[in-house]
Amino acid sequence: MFTGIIETLAKLEEIKKENTNVHFTFSSSITHELKIDQSVSHNGVCLTVVNINGNKYIVTAIQETLRRTNLGELKTGDLVNLERCMPANGRFDGHIVQGHVDTTAVCKEIKDLKGSFEFVFQYAKNEKHITVEKGSITVNGVSLTVVQSGPDYFSVHIIPYTLENTNFKAIKPGSAINLEFDIVGKYVAKLMSLK
Repeated sequence: MFTGIIETLAKLEEIKKENTNVHFTFSSSITHELKIDQSVSHNGVCLTVVNINGNKYIVTAIQETLRRTNLGELKTGDLVNLERCMPANGRFDGHIVQGHVDTTAVCKEIKDLKGSFEFVFQYAKNEKHITVEKGSITVNGVSLTVVQSGPDYFSVHIIPYTLENTNFKAIKPGSAINLEFDIVGKYVAKLMSLK
């Protein structure tokens, strides 16, 4: 389980395709703390570390992961948001994040609010994918609070610290991002559909 509080960024060093899988080699400032078989969130996608060599490590994405996320669009040199799993005795600073991306969305607009930035994202309308104002949403692994909520869009406000210390600084109108909707909201939507 993750909390959506990003620890650091990782740089994509190499991409290797093997049948329907893709092996991503990343470098990061926390590689020396990683272990093989450890789950690490990459832009909100839970991936398993399969190899470590110096300051580089490898994770593998299967076809289902590539279909559901924006990982297949990454290019060498891109930065991804990194978070290791929450320790059982750690603080819960964000919200419950599973690392299981529901869908992608596209950035439609960025507004400079002279102190923060409003990012507006649109996704394919789906009754299972809901947001609520002041509810939680995970964008590229970052735990955020929904400001505006619609049936196929939402907005979030980003403080300068988050902009500088995550890959939000690389998001532009037209960028695809990973979305994980709030798990509690997903269960409520499922229960409501059974009535």
